[in-house]
Amino acid sequence: MEIGWIGTGIMGAPMARRLIGGGNRVRVFNRSAERARALAADGATVASDATACVAGAEVVFIMVPDTPDVEATVAKIEAVVKAGQIVVDMSTIAPAAERAISVRLKAKGVEYLDAPVSGGDVGARDGTLAIMVGGDAAAFERARPLFELMGKRITHMGASGAGQMTKLANQIAVALALEAAAEAIKFANGGGLDASRVVEAIGAGAAGSWQLSNLGPKIIAGDYRPGFFIKLIRKDLRLVADAARESGLALPGLALMASMFNAAAALGHDLDGTQAVAAALDRLADVK
Repeated sequence: MEIGWIGTGIMGAPMARRLIGGGNRVRVFNRSAERARALAADGATVASDATACVAGAEVVFIMVPDTPDVEATVAKIEAVVKAGQIVVDMSTIAPAAERAISVRLKAKGVEYLDAPVSGGDVGARDGTLAIMVGGDAAAFERARPLFELMGKRITHMGASGAGQMTKLANQIAVALALEAAAEAIKFANGGGLDASRVVEAIGAGAAGSWQLSNLGPKIIAGDYRPGFFIKLIRKDLRLVADAARESGLALPGLALMASMFNAAAALGHDLDGTQAVAAALDRLADVK
């Protein structure tokens, strides 16, 4: 297929590479041109701007940080996308914004899918992401072969915005599982245990989680290199809080984790990986 890809950051670049590796012709654009140019060696064509990136593409992908970024991107390409094209937003943004964009593009005959992902940079590189999709079922089926190059579990969740709502539910579970892993490791260290062996011992049982198995060893090693930035999980949890207020829900665990990630950011870890929440726990857990 002819693909346009906008956003080649820590997640977008390896995802675009998966599409190139699947034999697709991919044009890429990124606000920071250097990041886009890095994909030229993989076979991508680097576009001069967003409109050149999407012109003539059968499917257009957007992978940018936040709601205003998606809205600005769509505003730039809206005049050039044409009936029959599919635009897929794989960012994590507000569900209401996705629904509004879908209505606008649908009026032009353009299908719009919200398809946020989970699995971090490792999942993006390996093509094992979980992809949660909202939008028209027929458009989803057309895009499915491309999703299958990037993800292991691809699920059509319902109408426009449903993919984003599912991703926000995912972020609640991710954040609380990460806190559980960090606290278990802190407790093991405090009790004089070998935390690596504790993770190995409990990871195969009911306490097992992706966070414990994949980020637990990084916490133990003090390795805070990012697979997913603290600043992005903070943004995602703000989106969850907004959606929860709209639904009249009180989520105490969400409030706890928002404060923990904010504390990690205040300690200078906003551009570190989410496992750096352990640094905030270190400051809070040692009772004097």
